[in-house]
Amino acid sequence: MYTLSENISTINKVKDYVKQHILVILVGVVVLSSGTAVYFYNQYSGLTQDPNEAAQKELYKVIAQVSKLIVLPEGETPTLATVSDPSKLQNQSFFAKAKAGDKVLIYANAKKAVLYNPESNKIVEVAPIDIGNPQK
Repeated sequence: MYTLSENISTINKVKDYVKQHILVILVGVVVLSSGTAVYFYNQYSGLTQDPNEAAQKELYKVIAQVSKLIVLPEGETPTLATVSDPSKLQNQSFFAKAKAGDKVLIYANAKKAVLYNPESNKIVEVAPIDIGNPQK
């Protein structure tokens, strides 16, 4: 049988072991939560500082992806639109195969529109557009 002093010694060793591991776990939790907080703060501050910058980055990213698949008009910066509700666009043949999240590059001077699906990295449709001239 164990003596009282041996039992106390064993209990103290167990307490020390638990204290050491709790400290390691707490430090890990603090480091993970701090890293997560810094990441989301950077994301938030980047969007709130200049929302146009985020839109420009997205535009150039889409142009880069689409230009790998098709030759795009040069000398013109297109307008970027995102399909949010394809059911409202189904009566237009250009959007017949559109899905939510698809991107549309509209080149007004070149009179061309490109429907691009970023998920599948495919061009869904290309069509000429007629913006029309405003009547004076």
